[in-house]
Amino acid sequence: MRQSFSLFPARQSGGAPGPGTVQVSVIIPALGEAENLAALLPELRDRLVSLGISHEILVVDHAPDAAVAAVADANGAVLLEEPRVGYGAALRCGFARAGGEYVLTMDADLSHPARFIERLWGARGDADVLIASRYVPGASYRMPILRTVLSRALNLVFSRGLDLRVRDMSSGFRLYRARVLESLDLESSDFAVLQEILVKAHCQGWGIREVPFEYRPRLHGASHARIIAFGVSYARTFRALCRMRNSTQSADYDGRAFDSVIPVQRLWQRRRCREVADLIAGEGPTLDVGCGSSRSIATLPPGSVAVDILLRKLRYARRYGILLAQAAGTALPFRDATFPCVLCSQVIEHVPKDAGMLEELERVLAPGGKLIIGTPDYARWEWRVTEAAYRRALPGAYADEHISRYTRDELLSRFRDRGYAVEAVRYVARGELIMKVRKPG
Repeated sequence: MRQSFSLFPARQSGGAPGPGTVQVSVIIPALGEAENLAALLPELRDRLVSLGISHEILVVDHAPDAAVAAVADANGAVLLEEPRVGYGAALRCGFARAGGEYVLTMDADLSHPARFIERLWGARGDADVLIASRYVPGASYRMPILRTVLSRALNLVFSRGLDLRVRDMSSGFRLYRARVLESLDLESSDFAVLQEILVKAHCQGWGIREVPFEYRPRLHGASHARIIAFGVSYARTFRALCRMRNSTQSADYDGRAFDSVIPVQRLWQRRRCREVADLIAGEGPTLDVGCGSSRSIATLPPGSVAVDILLRKLRYARRYGILLAQAAGTALPFRDATFPCVLCSQVIEHVPKDAGMLEELERVLAPGGKLIIGTPDYARWEWRVTEAAYRRALPGAYADEHISRYTRDELLSRFRDRGYAVEAVRYVARGELIMKVRKPG
């Protein structure tokens, strides 16, 4: 009998800091920029102090000169020298050194006003990543026409192409929870790191929100961006992020399929959700085992719990407002006979048959309770054709993750032998089986 479990924590807004705690690490990539830093750092420090935020300021430069070193020292900033050239390399250097609960990144050229930190800090409980955005309602920007066109085009391609609802993916003025950055394996050494961070954070289930701000161009010096190098780097990054974004391991894979631009995938997901919602209706608090990011979570009755082994899926599922717990389906952390209804949709085919998962689902189900199982029926030619087509279209994708193959007759025989009554047998697209059985009382 398993008697305890820890629920996945809700998003916290952050309380009072403990003794010696650094609340915010400010990271400022700079190449030279002594003149701009001389204006930015005093205002930044005064703003943080006025907000009562304990902080550290990290200035990262590839080859800092004496002027940059003097400005940093005069304003209590730590100067870090990064041997690799590039904006992404500078950010990654700062991330590795940062000790704050939050990490604020901003440019050294005064285009990111220190006064806006108050709005970002005030919104820190709304998401795990906050972006000071030029392109959401309420924002404004002043940029040359060519830069505006290129920036808008870049953000449109990445946002639409990667199905990420962020309008300003190239803004470097951001506030992160430090644990977001700790969960990411970053590779880019140039400006493409900005898109890489957002896609990887989203795929890990972290919440992202844009906050409108007023963007103004730099006061001194010239931008270090180079258009041709930009284009090559962004094209390479886009291809790599596309593969990640479309992986089944992405936190929102199931939820995203519900709104897929591919009609078959969209209709399949929506039909499955309707069938599941119908079968659990009126059955009371339900345990959803292997919940993933499915929209079905939103249809669970009050008092239900959704379980998944992947933390990133649970982070994403926070939006559904259901109690969440991290656990394997073969070792559920609940007492015997806890739930009047147990749901397990599209999971058992991913687990070895001898792992005891079906027995575990039965263990936590109350006498007279309903067990709803969804899995492909490998006795149906419709499913075999569907899987073959999927494997051909996406080699190594979802179909190859099915390590256990069940049939309708096999499951019916198993449950009837154990005294269960079969209440419903349904299909999605004549290949995906959904079965509802009642445990003997």
